[in-house]
Amino acid sequence: MAVPGAVPGAVLVMLAMLAMLAVPSAGSCPTRCVCASNILSCSQAALSSVPTPLPRFTAVLDLSHNNISRLRADWAPGRLAHLHALLLAHNGLAFVSTEAFTHVPHLRHLDLSSNRLRALEENLFSDLPELEVLLLYNNEISAVDRSAFDNLSRLRKLYLGRNHIARFPLELLRDGSRPAQLSLLDLSSNRLRSLPAAELQALPAWLRDRLYLHGNPLGCDCPLFQLLARGRHRRLSAVMDFQEELRCQLPSAPNRAPVAILELGSRELLNCSEAKEAVLEAYLGDSVTLGCDSRLRAAHGRHWVTPGGDRVTEEGGNGSAAVLANGSLQLRALRPEDGGTYACRVSGPAFNETLYVELLVHNFTLHGPHDGLNTAYTTLVGCILSVVLVLIYLYLTPCRCCCRAAEKPPAPPRDDSLNSSVLSATPNHAVGEPPPPPRPRIAGHRAAPGGQNGRYKAGGSPPMAAVVGGAPREGPRAQRKVSDPDSVSSVFSDTPIVV
Repeated sequence: MAVPGAVPGAVLVMLAMLAMLAVPSAGSCPTRCVCASNILSCSQAALSSVPTPLPRFTAVLDLSHNNISRLRADWAPGRLAHLHALLLAHNGLAFVSTEAFTHVPHLRHLDLSSNRLRALEENLFSDLPELEVLLLYNNEISAVDRSAFDNLSRLRKLYLGRNHIARFPLELLRDGSRPAQLSLLDLSSNRLRSLPAAELQALPAWLRDRLYLHGNPLGCDCPLFQLLARGRHRRLSAVMDFQEELRCQLPSAPNRAPVAILELGSRELLNCSEAKEAVLEAYLGDSVTLGCDSRLRAAHGRHWVTPGGDRVTEEGGNGSAAVLANGSLQLRALRPEDGGTYACRVSGPAFNETLYVELLVHNFTLHGPHDGLNTAYTTLVGCILSVVLVLIYLYLTPCRCCCRAAEKPPAPPRDDSLNSSVLSATPNHAVGEPPPPPRPRIAGHRAAPGGQNGRYKAGGSPPMAAVVGGAPREGPRAQRKVSDPDSVSSVFSDTPIVV
């Protein structure tokens, strides 16, 4: 029985269906797009803007090969919490807002390649902490802000090839500013004319293995040759796969065609020599850490073999050797027998690798490589000072009477008899009295010239005054200041003394 005023059930169903068509649902597929599960493909749809509405459960959004020239902050109607891949390649994109990725915080793959981007602004990708792959190749980028890639702690691959970059973005590789997970950096086919070879050589091998630098107008020099020669020796992919494209311009021949960088060792070019691997030096009793610079970042297994053939694994070690968490080998309390060649053997899913490290242990205890030089220098200086002091003592000793030199008048002529008179009881004349007058000369007899016993002393000196400055000389040293061996021996002569 029908109830008066009631609406038939069929009519209610029709009204519900009309309401659903009038209000678009969150799961509807946009026009000119193809939806398959959580994948939304709008490629080659001649779109000039991002279509709406977008299903909230979309995980992959492909907008490549369209005409979207600007990506504003409001391109997404709401938060797309499930979106992890956004493809915008081949759009003629010239502008990207710094707030364009606010609504997609879980994005892991972003493709902005083959567009018309000219600069990467400050903190452009800072809202993408989970981003792992960023494709920016084949644009017109010439300016890269140093903070453009901040907060990208999970970034693994960054493609910047085929742009106009002239400054090497070293901040992408330095410790502290480098994304922690970065393992691939493509800077090929840009406008780089020089490379920081020393800084690049210090990078770990697993990062240099996929640091692509081919196709740049680099200037030729020996540090560049040594960098790539080491890469060839280690068989790094970035060197082995692009040897023909790794070229440089000779500074002496700017009009000449670029030459292969790995040929700079020839005499016809720069005659560069390959840099040899340094030998690690240490001293007795020291501790040292040997690095295992492998191309494999995530190795399945790693162990060391000592020069004596002992195997040291990551699980354990002995009292003097242990493998650290990063694969390095730590040696403690070095002994002379610890020197030699150590082998680090790494196994991975694609290949195995063996690295060799040479350790030289000096057979003495020091705490630095320059202490031996300092000790030898100190010893040499001490010897020289000793010789100088001896020479000063022998030849430059001051006179013991120098303090009284100013008080002495010039000494009068000395008589040789002064020396002999020391043994005589009677002085030649009294102290304080004038000397006696000279004897008269007698014909046929030669007067004694004042020598003892009338003897003439060849080369003798005139008599010396007994009083100097009105005071008598004191002590025998004053009387025998200058001795004459002949005059002393004349005291014992057989000739009688004549008074």
